[in-house]
Formats: sequence, C-alpha cells, structure tokens
Amino acid sequence: MSVTLAPYAASDAHCRGRRHPEPAPAYRSEFQRDRDRIIHSAAFRRLEYKTQVFVNHEGDMFRTRLTHSIEVAQISRSIARVLGLNEDLSETIALAHDLGHTPFGHAGQDSLNECMRDYGGFEHNLQSLRVVDKLEERYADFDGLNLTFEAREGILKHCSTKNASLLGDVGQRFLDHTQPGLEAQMVNLADQIAYNNHDIDDGLRAGLLSIEQLNEVDLFREQFNEVSRLHPQISSRRRIHEIVRRMINRQVVDLIETSRHRVQLVEPKNIDDVRTTDQPLMVFSEEMRERNQTLKRFLRHNLYQHHRVYRMSAKAARILKALFKAFIDDPRLLPPGYDHHLQQAEQSDGESGRARIIADYIAGMTDRYAIREYQRIFDAEELT
Repeated sequence: MSVTLAPYAASDAHCRGRRHPEPAPAYRSEFQRDRDRIIHSAAFRRLEYKTQVFVNHEGDMFRTRLTHSIEVAQISRSIARVLGLNEDLSETIALAHDLGHTPFGHAGQDSLNECMRDYGGFEHNLQSLRVVDKLEERYADFDGLNLTFEAREGILKHCSTKNASLLGDVGQRFLDHTQPGLEAQMVNLADQIAYNNHDIDDGLRAGLLSIEQLNEVDLFREQFNEVSRLHPQISSRRRIHEIVRRMINRQVVDLIETSRHRVQLVEPKNIDDVRTTDQPLMVFSEEMRERNQTLKRFLRHNLYQHHRVYRMSAKAARILKALFKAFIDDPRLLPPGYDHHLQQAEQSDGESGRARIIADYIAGMTDRYAIREYQRIFDAEELT
C-alpha cells in the first residue's frame, strides 16, 4: 500500500545529509540505506546476546536487546504509517537506539559509568551515537556507518549541555532547546511502550511478578478484567498475552490520537516547524502519562529491584568493574588490534583517551562474552 508522507515528515527531499557526502543510493531511499547499514553492523548482531532484564544465560525465552529493538521497530512503523510519518526512518531509529548498551542491561551501564567517572562518564545513548559515528569499521571511506543527520538525531534521545557542545550539528538542539523530528519523538515513546509491557510478560514468565500484584496497576487490571470476562476459560499463558497486547494497543491508540490532535493545533508546515516548537508534539494524554508512570514505578519496585534481579545485577557490576580495572592497569590484557586505537587515544586525550577505548571494548561485549572474558583474566585454570 502506498503511503503519502505528511508535509512535516522527514523525507529524502529535505534530508540534511551525512557527515561524509555520498552519492544518492540507487533504488533505495536515504533512510532505507541507513536501516540496511544498521542491520548489517556487528553492533546490531551483538544485541542478540545483550540482556534486557534477565541475563542471557538465564533462559532463551526472555527478551534481549535485539528482540526488544525489533518490537520497538514494529510499533514505530505502525504509528508512523497512521500519522503519515517516515516509516523507514522510524524503523532505522528503533533498530539503532540500543546499539550502545552495555552487557547486563542498566546494571552494566551504571557500573561502567562509575568506572568512567573521572574520564567523562558513560551513557548508553551517547555510546549508540559513538557506535554509528566512529566504532563500526566496515567502509573504506569513513569510520562508522555514516548515517543521515535525521537518523543520528533520533538516536541521541537526551544529552547534557556539556556533551552536546562537543557533538556539532546533532547536539545543537540541546543547546537551543528545540525538538527533534516527529519520527524521533515517536520512537522514544514507542520504546517506552515496548519495554514496560514486555517486561511485564517476562516478569510473569520468570515468576518474579504475579497477577495479584499487577492487578494493583489500573492499566493492567482493566485489561485483565476485560479478558477474563470475554474468555473465562482461557489458559494462563494466553490470558497474559491477551492482556499485554491489549495494554500495548491502548497506549498506541492513545499516543496516535493525542499526537494527531496536537499536530492539528500547531499546524507545522514542514519538519523545521516541528523542530522549533516549544514542546514535543508526540505525547500521551495526561491520563495515559500518569498511568504509565504508575506502571514504571510498579516495575521498578517489584521487578527491577527484585532480589533475584538485584543479585545478578550486583554480580554483573563486579564483573565489569573488575574488567575495567584490569584493563586500565595493564592495557596489554586487551585483545590484539587495540594497540593502534589506544596509542591514538592516549596521544590526543591521555589517560582519559585510554579509558574511553577500554569503555568501548567493554560496552561492546555481550553478556556471555563479558563472563567469559572475566574467567579468562581472573581464573587461573583458564589459560587462553
């Protein structure tokens, strides 16, 4: 089905280009090229073995960063099509948004940020941009993936003023207090929809959450009651799936209808009008925003701080901190091929440069690779 883009959607005709100029792609749009480069990247493949909540070795039924990214892309494309936004760009941002995530989820990010405290810190959102701008080594003419400005704008969801001042064009909006394009705004909310609702599914599957607990949350209880009324004899597994998919649908519909109304009020003529608005145009209704906040608080208290999750998070933090210290104390422990990067970084930024290369290496690890690397370095029986 052919879809007509809204005048305020991102398009090839108004694309702000790439950091390194390239001829226009044949038979693809600029944003299709971006998407394809992400899918073929090493960082994207590694998402298969990076955790969402549950560490990779805990079971093969739980979501990973890869499955989460695909789910965000599916939700994003559906919303983009209804609102006349650019589906290819929306999918691109969704697939790339977690490329900079560390192993072991947020526990890994927190511990690596602590290690990097004296060297500029670590934030997975900035690292995702660093992956596509610099760290991927695939093309003869440039480092990174050389994505369009619009894709990079969407990947960089938030940024401090200090960091923004170092990022050139893509960081300027954080200094000017302007907005990104609607595709970027929308994917940010699609990400929230995906991880909140699918964490419920994984939490129930793992036995860390119960139906009784979740019925304290309005958004869940309403769908639970509706499914129970319509399908009283349904199995537990199907009941959970029905509830979660209905929760996702409620939030998606709310986001579409609220955002459509807001766009109609502002009447942006083009993407530049979107960027100069005072507030985002892609938003939930106030009622849904409050319900989502209640759900987030519930998950933080009952799932993310659950003692089983906490134990694994504490173990993950010890692994990453030990690896960082070992590499910073003796960079010769790094794999072959890092010598050149280390020398360049140390020449330009001294010890901070060395620390950043080490952070790049650790952040790129999968869960199981980080565990294995820890064993290789600290287990006397592991000789290689």
